Amino acid sequence: MILELRNVACGYSGAAPIVKNVNMMLESGDVCCILGPNGVGKTTLFKTILNLLPPLSGQVCIDGENTRGWKPQKLSRYMAYVAQAHTPTFPYLVKEVAMMGRLGQIGAMGQPDRKDHEIVEQALEDMGIRHLRDVPYSDISGGERQLLMIARALVQQPKMLIMDEPTASLDYGNMVLVMQNIRRLADLGLCVVFTTHMPDQAFMCRAKTALLLRGQPAIFGEADAVITERNLYEAYHAKIQILDVIGADDIPLKVVVPRLGR
Repeated sequence: MILELRNVACGYSGAAPIVKNVNMMLESGDVCCILGPNGVGKTTLFKTILNLLPPLSGQVCIDGENTRGWKPQKLSRYMAYVAQAHTPTFPYLVKEVAMMGRLGQIGAMGQPDRKDHEIVEQALEDMGIRHLRDVPYSDISGGERQLLMIARALVQQPKMLIMDEPTASLDYGNMVLVMQNIRRLADLGLCVVFTTHMPDQAFMCRAKTALLLRGQPAIFGEADAVITERNLYEAYHAKIQILDVIGADDIPLKVVVPRLGR
């Protein structure tokens, strides 16, 4: 699968574009990290990719076909959306929450069959939470909930995951757990697009990166080329430094830290 944004401008009808001049192409197995300050248009860009907002100009294409006018059922075969982590209201079992992702295939009045249950079990296994299948959703940790939200999206059997700040409000250990699973899903052939306020996460996932800037064209490319001290200053108006370090097994790593002091 190939997702391509061709000179896309995003926003609302009758108003000036919030995001403009977005050009990017992603393939199966890619991870793309979308960065930018609050209010710059990350959510608006997501809504445009998900066909909830039509582009003000340009095209969003999948495998060369403009998605404008696609019905939700057709788009759901390609994309699944994972919202930010949230606190559950009802104590559904983990397996029941995951099964909700099959509703588009089952239908509102239908009943899941053996195939549906097998797909749910496999998604829970892939996320490493099958042992929690009979546990109430309200009783599992924040990181486990986020993995469950990913599993619920996976049961749609999409080719791409769109994730809105998947590590928001998670502690460091759960953040690492989610990042590891994002990279693993990409290694299995999915395309994963996520937003974050942490530039380091692009390096963690070996991700392509789109940096949204106010009033300027978005910058897209490999993380090393996009996440530079100059670009981060343009985006956040904060002095930031990028450190090259050597990790385990002599693997070179990059770390993004604030430049504190005078």
